[in-house]
Amino acid sequence: MEKKELLYEGKAKKVYTTEDPDVLIVSYKDDATAFNGEKKGTIVGKGAINNRMSNHVFKLVEKAGVPTHLIEELNDRETAVKKVEIVPLEVIVRNVAAGSFSKRLGVPEGTPFTAPTLEFSYKNDELGDPLINDYFAIALNLATREEIEKITEYAFKVNDVYRAYFAQLGIDLIDFKIEFGRCKGEIILADETSPDTCRLWDSKTHEKLDKDRFRRDLGNVEEAYQEVFKRLGLS
Repeated sequence: MEKKELLYEGKAKKVYTTEDPDVLIVSYKDDATAFNGEKKGTIVGKGAINNRMSNHVFKLVEKAGVPTHLIEELNDRETAVKKVEIVPLEVIVRNVAAGSFSKRLGVPEGTPFTAPTLEFSYKNDELGDPLINDYFAIALNLATREEIEKITEYAFKVNDVYRAYFAQLGIDLIDFKIEFGRCKGEIILADETSPDTCRLWDSKTHEKLDKDRFRRDLGNVEEAYQEVFKRLGLS
């Protein structure tokens, strides 16, 4: 599998075409951004950690019945994936109040929920990825009712798998963002799952092991990513 043309470059990844029109290669970067790109930096080794972690946990959810874009990990930073049409929704599952949820609703960070919550944001950098509901998504032709129902079903199933898995590693899954794509008429999990896209807290100390360390200038950013990687048994 060889990279051909650069199809897209985002904040954290480059996407290349291959000789197979249905297969792309995703290459993970060490670049770090926050606040819709307003804050920029580098987290050394992040690309390899995010690539390998995403592939590792995607295999777990596939076993639970959630299809993903994963085809094959090519090396530390690159993975062959199915070409998808991304549904322009950021899907956010929350188990504990944190981040924007705490700010919007005045709920102290760290407050556990009686049940997980689900949010949709419209993927649009110019608008700042505004929060929308399923009726907005359908009205704007971002997704059909059937697709929303499938995304909702998969999102909660992913949460169940991730929460149980991270708990075994002494990590609380506070919240996470995922994205879905359309592939040959099917909704599948795409994008990534990593310390960039999850809030991960040490179960005992509540130390943050994710991108919040970069966002909030908490220091030891690389060390936090490496700690997650080590607990996954991938280092």
